[in-house]
Amino acid sequence: MAEQPQAITISHPPNAVLRVVNPALRLLLRTPLRGPVGKELMVVSFAGRKTGRQYAIPLSAHYIDGTLYAITGARWKNNFRDGATAQVLHDGKTATLRGELIDDRATVADLAHRASQAYGAKRAQRALGVKFRDAQVPSPAEFTEAVGREHLAAIQFTPAT
Repeated sequence: MAEQPQAITISHPPNAVLRVVNPALRLLLRTPLRGPVGKELMVVSFAGRKTGRQYAIPLSAHYIDGTLYAITGARWKNNFRDGATAQVLHDGKTATLRGELIDDRATVADLAHRASQAYGAKRAQRALGVKFRDAQVPSPAEFTEAVGREHLAAIQFTPAT
């Protein structure tokens, strides 16, 4: 009997596409032409913690219980280990926020699962950059497995003090 595919797999556009699309998104999200995508996406600008290099990364914005999060498996997430200040452009407004890396598997899985339930399966896949095996939101246990396998983490953004 063939093994069943994973319930959740990463589904990002190829890097070559992102190198073209990301600069366009950074520009678009700064204009009044951003439309409804301006509520779904944000641009997080921050300095690398070791190099000081400046980054400006377009991401999906996830509000969970009134708190803003990014959920990612990308290596740049480690810049928020021990917390870091970031400029966050969301819905046409820029705010200075403090980002804290959350890498506890159960916590990240819970956040991703709750966001997916709120979005519904179709929008959740796009917003989280994943593909669900079935046409429904996977279980909390399946999210926990995917978070561990894909090294996903969350960044919680709160007002900078």
